[in-house]
Amino acid sequence: MEYKLFIDGQWVAAGPLMEVKNKYNGQTIAALPTARREDVDAAIAAAQLAAQVMADMPAYKRADILFKTASLLRERSDDLAKTIAAEAGKALKFARLEVDRAISTFTIASEEAKRLHGETFPLDAVPSGEGYFGFWVRRPVGVIAAISPFNFPLNLVAHKVAPAIASGNALVLKPATSTPLAAVKLCQALQDAGLPAGAINLVVGSGGTVGEWLTTDPRVDKITFTGSPDVGRHILSVAGIKKVTLELGNNSPVVIAPDADLDFVAKRCAVGAYYNSGQVCISVQRIYSQKQVYEPFSEKFIKATDAMLVGDPLDERVDVGPMIDSKEVDRIEGWVKEAQASGARVMTGGRRDGTVYYPTVLTNVRPDMKVIAEEAFAPVASVISCNDFEESLRQANDTKFGLQVGVFTKDIDRVLKAVKRLNFGGVIINDTPNFRADHMPYGGNRQSGLGREGVRFAMEEMTNIQMVAIRQSS
Repeated sequence: MEYKLFIDGQWVAAGPLMEVKNKYNGQTIAALPTARREDVDAAIAAAQLAAQVMADMPAYKRADILFKTASLLRERSDDLAKTIAAEAGKALKFARLEVDRAISTFTIASEEAKRLHGETFPLDAVPSGEGYFGFWVRRPVGVIAAISPFNFPLNLVAHKVAPAIASGNALVLKPATSTPLAAVKLCQALQDAGLPAGAINLVVGSGGTVGEWLTTDPRVDKITFTGSPDVGRHILSVAGIKKVTLELGNNSPVVIAPDADLDFVAKRCAVGAYYNSGQVCISVQRIYSQKQVYEPFSEKFIKATDAMLVGDPLDERVDVGPMIDSKEVDRIEGWVKEAQASGARVMTGGRRDGTVYYPTVLTNVRPDMKVIAEEAFAPVASVISCNDFEESLRQANDTKFGLQVGVFTKDIDRVLKAVKRLNFGGVIINDTPNFRADHMPYGGNRQSGLGREGVRFAMEEMTNIQMVAIRQSS
């Protein structure tokens, strides 16, 4: 099937066709044109014109469009889930959950569109403000460039698009080149829901061309990007003076105290480490277990890992499908072999079949190994023994990243200590770092990024505070 770009309310052909592959069997499932420089220019110009239309649109109308979009996504959920499973290699059961989350994201945005407001401000709290009345409001920034990753091709797009519309902005969306189809179908739903022409524009192409044109264009007022730290740093270096939100990944730790329910923890960690083949920013990667329970936990975790069914993601029974491409499998295979050469032990997995890398458990790892120090973004997790809870927290915190962390304990003192000690954007108690409710503030500290997503919090990032001071006549 051949798709087109979406610019100024029209589906348009553009540059050379790009094929989209089924990530499990390599078959071509669709093609769509790549954007040329003139297409990106046209998309930004259309967004500029639509930005004023969106800013002037009453909140209830924006809310209505978002709610209708959520309803259309629900009607089309089966097709969307199968599209995600094919283009991203995500197991169908988890692709269905992603569609459900995107529906929630648009529903939440429809509600938050009605709650965007400012407040009065007591200017007469200082002598120079006497005789003035003050209030501030939130105004949309204007044109937003949204650059999304391959691993959640619908819901991570939704987390950029829905808040932007709710807060009265217009967008140019660049989905990942390997997984653009869910974004195309989302734009179809937005058009059918009555979104004005130019309020969302879809361009497809590489980061080095289309992404660079978007991020450096002075007509773009804000960039929202999810991807690698290297690309995030590059965006900051070339973007100029504009608002930027970056979500740049993690090497998510889990801390297990001796009082934790090990059967539950092992099963949750297996799902958290291996769903979507570990290609999740908050995928379980480093598991710190106190030595009293290290052996029994490791046995249970390996058993839970081996129970994950690997295969065709379109099979309803499958838990783990392929990685996004063979280069990523080559990379993680190299990382694991490098760790083995330095003494790490592969307890299960550590093998590949084409683009599939089997769920892998490592032990006897060191902090300087890539599988620990960097973001694996693959179905690989390591179990590390620690002397006590304090050491577990210290090692979990010993990272340049800081997105989310999971802590399993029934002890409130341990909970409070973990919250105080751990420098992460999210501390998840008695579940894995993978937990995310789509309306909560979500984002990282340190090298994990700048700003926060989660509909209301993204809307704050996508608006400017406008202060109004009125001098009262005497």
